[in-house]
Amino acid sequence: MERKVTDAAVKGDVDELHNLMKDDPFLLYSAALRDGDTPLHIACIGGHLEFVREMLLLAPEFASELNRDGLSPLHIASARGDVEIVRELLKLGSHVWLAKGREGRIPLHSAVAKGRARVILELLSACSDSIAHVTARGETCFHLAVKYNQYEAFKILCDHAVLVGKEGMLNNKDNRGNTVLHLAASQKQYEVFDMLLKRSSRFKDILEARSLNYKGRTPLDVLISEGGDCDIEEILAAPNSGENQSPAQEQRRPRSASQKLQDYFKYDKMKESPSKARNTVLIITVLIVTATYQAVLSPPGGVWQEDFWPDDAKNSSSSKRHTAGQSVMGTNRYVSYGLFLVFNTMGFIMSVHLINFLMQGFPMQFELRVALFALTATYDTCMVAIAPPGILSNSFIVLSVMMPLIIPLVTKLIRDFNKSGD
Repeated sequence: MERKVTDAAVKGDVDELHNLMKDDPFLLYSAALRDGDTPLHIACIGGHLEFVREMLLLAPEFASELNRDGLSPLHIASARGDVEIVRELLKLGSHVWLAKGREGRIPLHSAVAKGRARVILELLSACSDSIAHVTARGETCFHLAVKYNQYEAFKILCDHAVLVGKEGMLNNKDNRGNTVLHLAASQKQYEVFDMLLKRSSRFKDILEARSLNYKGRTPLDVLISEGGDCDIEEILAAPNSGENQSPAQEQRRPRSASQKLQDYFKYDKMKESPSKARNTVLIITVLIVTATYQAVLSPPGGVWQEDFWPDDAKNSSSSKRHTAGQSVMGTNRYVSYGLFLVFNTMGFIMSVHLINFLMQGFPMQFELRVALFALTATYDTCMVAIAPPGILSNSFIVLSVMMPLIIPLVTKLIRDFNKSGD
């Protein structure tokens, strides 16, 4: 029976709804409990105005319920751009038009993200102050309009902000410290800068064009890190752009060519995903493991090709005693070879630790750890075999055992200390 109610909502069949309600007056509520989506949600998805009107008469409380995706019927209608349905839902009051859904978004946020201009006007007309509401990420309607490249929606919001005296909201920052100018710079949205800083004097004296986000970057810095845009840079560099800045910000020196190049390739958490960063680090660590392991097989200066046992009584100035397969450098340059062992092993063990760290959560963890252990044991065996016997060889045995235990602990302590210091 509940399935029939859903089918009626999908078709927008009001007569069928009434027939079903005659047999079971509580059918609407049982259908809502079963599917998560109320018949009102489904009718809004299908854009069935008459069915929506009937539902609002029979069960107006459904208008404020959220479905499994965290959306109310008004969220859905606003995102679809169904102006007539939006008007019907707005008649129920503020508990509907200010209902917070997923990530703290209200229906106005849904309309802005989709660029539904007529719906935006309706929602702002019903509740002028809804423009001041922010999402769980600290994003205003202006942030969302720029984020989703909805320029027409952005213009409507700006006009409304001027009308109600809320132009200062354009300087609001999200949870990452970004203003709308930072977001517009990251996407090189020339029309946003053209409207706010070039054509319209009503925003020039209000906007903080040199505001810093939480990474210490101005919109111009963000733009340069994205490869730059001559036209936008000219607007941002204009003398009257961001006149309300602090003296410290006004005295910021132009970035050098090397700094601009560094910013261009610098890792940006706003755009780069953790998985991409992990893959990049894995590639680098594999290269380091390969290089340091190769150094074991072919140490600097090579290895002796024959045994040599000098007769000290006959020739005290002859070459030092050595055995085939031992390092030439270890025999002739004892200190240099010791430093080589320490730093080469440090690079190898650190890289192996990084691989193990970055592969957390992947399947076949046991097999991976066995392989890394075998690789480390092979490395240590080769180094001990190549090193000349004596203090150096014995010291390296101790070092090769202690370093895999010490490095993970030290790196964790340093990382935690730096985080607490921030």
